[in-house]
Amino acid sequence: QVQLVESGGGVVQAGGSLRLSCAASGRTFSSYVMGWFRQAPGKEREFVSSISWNGSTRYAESVKGRFTISRDNAKNMVFLQMSSLKPEDTAVYYCAGNSRPLSSLSLSPVGYDSWGQGTQVTVST
Repeated sequence: QVQLVESGGGVVQAGGSLRLSCAASGRTFSSYVMGWFRQAPGKEREFVSSISWNGSTRYAESVKGRFTISRDNAKNMVFLQMSSLKPEDTAVYYCAGNSRPLSSLSLSPVGYDSWGQGTQVTVST
């Protein structure tokens, strides 16, 4: 497993932007699949985006065109740039990692073995 620490959450008005960051431990970070999930009150945790060790990405339909995932392997970091935020984006956002080297991208939480503590994102009207 890998230790993950998120930062960058906060309160933003609808239409605004936020950038989430996730710092990861591990000497082989570049081989990990990394992802972002979110969970709103009373709802199940849902997939937001993921990025493979080869740079390929996947997005939930609800965030396509608004969110961008990226990674900096030299710094063991993964980012989620969120733009045109909507009130329905309000949730706790979790960074997730799959420390099994060179794994396939997964859109399911079961595809990840490491989780951060979460960071709250609140989008106000």
